Amino acid sequence: MNVSTKNPTQTKSWKALEEHFNTIKDVEMSTLFSKDSDRAHKFTITWEDFYVDYSKNRITEETMQLLLDLANELKLKEAIEAYFSGEPINETENRAVLHTALRANVNDAVFVKGKNVIPEINQVKEKIKNFTQLIVNGEQKGFTGKGFTDVVNIGVGGSDLGPAMVVDSLRFYKNHLNAHFISNIDGDHISETLAQLNPETTLFVIVSKTFSTQETLANANTVKEWFLKTGTQKDIEKHFVAVSSNVKKVKAFGILEDNIFAMWNWVGGRFSLWSAVGLTISLSLGFSNFESLLKGANKMDTHFKTESFKTNIPVVLALLSVWYNNFFKSETEAVIAYSQYLNKLTSYLQQGVMESNGKSVDRNGVPVNYQTGTIVWGETGTNSQHAFFQLIHQGTKLIPVDFIGFAQSLHGNQAHHDKLISNYVAQTEAFLHGKKREEVRSDLVAKNNTQETVDRILPFKVFEGNKPTNSIFINKLTPESLGELLAMYEHKIFVQGIIWNIYSYDQYGVELGKQLANTILSEIKEEKTSVHDASTNNLLAHYKSIK
Repeated sequence: MNVSTKNPTQTKSWKALEEHFNTIKDVEMSTLFSKDSDRAHKFTITWEDFYVDYSKNRITEETMQLLLDLANELKLKEAIEAYFSGEPINETENRAVLHTALRANVNDAVFVKGKNVIPEINQVKEKIKNFTQLIVNGEQKGFTGKGFTDVVNIGVGGSDLGPAMVVDSLRFYKNHLNAHFISNIDGDHISETLAQLNPETTLFVIVSKTFSTQETLANANTVKEWFLKTGTQKDIEKHFVAVSSNVKKVKAFGILEDNIFAMWNWVGGRFSLWSAVGLTISLSLGFSNFESLLKGANKMDTHFKTESFKTNIPVVLALLSVWYNNFFKSETEAVIAYSQYLNKLTSYLQQGVMESNGKSVDRNGVPVNYQTGTIVWGETGTNSQHAFFQLIHQGTKLIPVDFIGFAQSLHGNQAHHDKLISNYVAQTEAFLHGKKREEVRSDLVAKNNTQETVDRILPFKVFEGNKPTNSIFINKLTPESLGELLAMYEHKIFVQGIIWNIYSYDQYGVELGKQLANTILSEIKEEKTSVHDASTNNLLAHYKSIK
């Protein structure tokens, strides 16, 4: 296995970074810009339709070189090769990590345990294509002979967040089918969704690798009961399909084997939208747009795999994140997309980042003595400016921010888009420079305030500045550019995991709560209580007294 198991804090590069940090931690970025007229050019990467400016960071050329030295010392290049070649880098589960293979070119070869998996992937893609065309063109109809108008995706976690985010982000490109997503086990949520639907014209896509996930099966069975009030058991064959590896359980539900789309255990749920889990994406946007999404991701895969680290977008972004997380002790980073279309992006990234890198044990099974996964959060711009930007500008926490913007609007309202992008650019400038005491004083004096008012108000209007940002500027939001953007963040997650010496692709931390929930559910149903802590016992008693 070509993945390092070194504690990163014990490397020469890390120690050099610690020494360097002590010399640079208080440097003003505005000073760095004034001393180097070429700074913006040096710290900008132009690739395809991406323009990534990371010059507004608390770094110098020496910082970046030391971070690159760290990546090299921890054998990042060898890890990338293992990642793409199908080695079982998810060692705790003895699995390869090959969501990248799902968007590989038709004639590529990727081997898992000696078997080329690309032909099988291509077969599933062809099945998705054919099924999509039948549904979208109205050739395959519901049990009363009517064409489909709605598609409901029933899944949870990666089986929901990815498809839901993509469908929402690319709704400009949607066809006549309306997509809905049922994920939460909350009965009110499923009731509200079903109230909008006609069983005669609705197609249901159940997404569960094992077909045993509690939330997904509970929701699927509730939907089935609702459907059977109008249709028959036989009609389920026309209205329900599944994405799963458990053929036996899916068939027992009433779904035809021909309507089962395969999944593989080398695809993690949070990276599965590129697989048949993306069936709802294909149905809602059309297969050609789904294919463009895959194509964009594949382009970013190639960039990540072949580009020099110095100009490698995911590598640079990951190293900057490590710089802030481990040296400046920033615990969070914000992602702000200046497009309302991307309003679900941060929810999607939260799972990708925090489920992957929220680990406190390294690849040797030893508790880490350094910070790992960052907390990711955010909103769309300009909404976020009127909500939490106050804390980033004038609060006590250092929060690096990714700004994502698109140079072209989709509907062509140029006046609005100019205003949007002016805010996008202005906020990064405001975070960089802030507003110093003398600037504030001059403004207050110019408005004829008394000296007493100036002295009283001045401290509250000072902006410290020196807040780090990355500007990810993309020509236009298209299926292809979205694929590139999502793959960029996936590879950033991978690089962080390699640097932190953790396994990014298991998620044992989600299991304990599920196990306890099953125990407590049986207690609620049987009206008995096992021995819990006093708080849990009280909560159960309170619930039983009211329900």
